[in-house]
Amino acid sequence: MATEAHAAEGATGYIIHHLTPLSVGNGFWTLHLDTLFFSVLLGGLFIWFFKTAAEKATSGVPGLAQNFVEMLIEFVDTQVKDSFHGHSKLIAPLALTIFCWIFLWNFMDLFPVDILPAIGSVMGLPYLRVVPSTDLNATFAMSISVFCLIIFYSIKIKGPWGFAKELLFQPFGPWLLPFNLLLKLVEEIAKPISLALRLFGNLYAGELIFILIALLPSYLQPVLSFPWAIFHILIITLQAFIFMVLTIVYLSMAHEHH
Repeated sequence: MATEAHAAEGATGYIIHHLTPLSVGNGFWTLHLDTLFFSVLLGGLFIWFFKTAAEKATSGVPGLAQNFVEMLIEFVDTQVKDSFHGHSKLIAPLALTIFCWIFLWNFMDLFPVDILPAIGSVMGLPYLRVVPSTDLNATFAMSISVFCLIIFYSIKIKGPWGFAKELLFQPFGPWLLPFNLLLKLVEEIAKPISLALRLFGNLYAGELIFILIALLPSYLQPVLSFPWAIFHILIITLQAFIFMVLTIVYLSMAHEHH
């Protein structure tokens, strides 16, 4: 529910307030403190939960946490086996981390839009943006990290000259070298951009809809927010899954010899 103070600012002021990050610095060196805080917190929660489940794992009757973790690991392992055709000890743990971390990022979107910012306001924070995946900096940081791994494995597996040949001579051979290079650069650059913008756009739109629902009269909010939250669970899971699968596919392509 929109607070009275924000309601007094009007709908535009309320929306802007909720979509403004808590930041320090200027220009390129601006840090979004709330994005960093929630990203680290959720990453720590993921590590703690899996570590605890592993320590309590038993060969007898498994507990609820062990069942859940084993189900997630089997699910991710199946995706890796279906999509990744190379040999790497990194890909499966990386895919599991990406899926769980991004899902936790997205899950923050299901919290009522005013609760955590109100707690932050009591603590003296003027802004608090609680969904890391609605911050373009966070989604690009994740996609650029994946892109760096793509380049690293492309050079490691194919060798510097093999990677250079792929850039220069495909798909039209040596006679169209500049055109080949242009197409390859566009193809490679599109990977991190599409990964980042797809995740950001879907979650930003979902958060905006929750904010708009919070601006409606109180008797309409439960009627609209609950169905949208149920539908949004599918969206946040799907976006985490898509990011994970595309990461696996891109890294599989980096391991292939053409």
